[in-house]
Amino acid sequence: MPPTAAPAWIWARAAHTSAQPSPLPAPPSSAVSQGTSDLEAAKRYGIRCIGTAAHAFTLLHDSERDAFDSQVAKLGPGTTLLVDTYDIRQGVINAVEAARAAGGELGAVRLDSGDLVAEAFKVRGQLDAMGATTTKITVTSDLDEYAIAALGAAPVDSYGVGTKLVTGSGVPTAALVYKVVQREDGNGAIVSVAKKAESKSTVGGRKVAGRIMGEDGYATEELLLVGTSFEEGQALLAERGARPLQVQLVRGGEIDADAWGPEALSRAQEHHLRARNELPYQAWRLSEGEVAIPTRYEQVD
Repeated sequence: MPPTAAPAWIWARAAHTSAQPSPLPAPPSSAVSQGTSDLEAAKRYGIRCIGTAAHAFTLLHDSERDAFDSQVAKLGPGTTLLVDTYDIRQGVINAVEAARAAGGELGAVRLDSGDLVAEAFKVRGQLDAMGATTTKITVTSDLDEYAIAALGAAPVDSYGVGTKLVTGSGVPTAALVYKVVQREDGNGAIVSVAKKAESKSTVGGRKVAGRIMGEDGYATEELLLVGTSFEEGQALLAERGARPLQVQLVRGGEIDADAWGPEALSRAQEHHLRARNELPYQAWRLSEGEVAIPTRYEQVD
């Protein structure tokens, strides 16, 4: 199982291994690069390749414990397990028990959501209470130099830094990620899956997206139809007076030729202008974190 491609570089500082009285962890300024989770960079430049698994890896299993058992079986109990796909406290229990079932102590846990400072303290205390005093904590989640500085007093052993390292802090990024929303179970049935972590939860099931326009010609809401096929979803959007927001770029494993070349770029620019001009006035006044257009989910039976 390859390391996740999310954090590009892993940085480590003086380890904190116990809640017992001890010197404070070294400040972030003492952190040094330990390796990369980018497989191509590791291959091309001979950099140490390290990382954890993606949330998608956990979601593809019947349970979190099944996912951890699979990773430990492949990489050994010294691996790093991602514990925030569902519930962090239970994730830590599952992770430690999976490592011990394989005959060892867990190498590390990874936190990727929520209040990282508070969660790190809670997880360190939980690990120590379980006797897992050697298990380390690594954190990720759009970290930059300011976020790492804020983590200076927290019992964190290493950081995974990706987007802000590549682009520089203060530079806008698309911040696009993929999320697994459904899978096929052992019986061949399609099962919806969703991440439940605080601040990064997802909605399970395949979705077809549309935009509903008001009488004034401006967008009033985005409509997401859940649990339908692309073809059926287009018909349902038409019934609801919504403009489809998705196009199929790959069909049957073949890339649509119209998606390539200078003409495709021109069409994309024209489409962007049309879509942007549909935004209501208030959508142009939003601050970071504000919703431009409300989103409504509709479950399709």
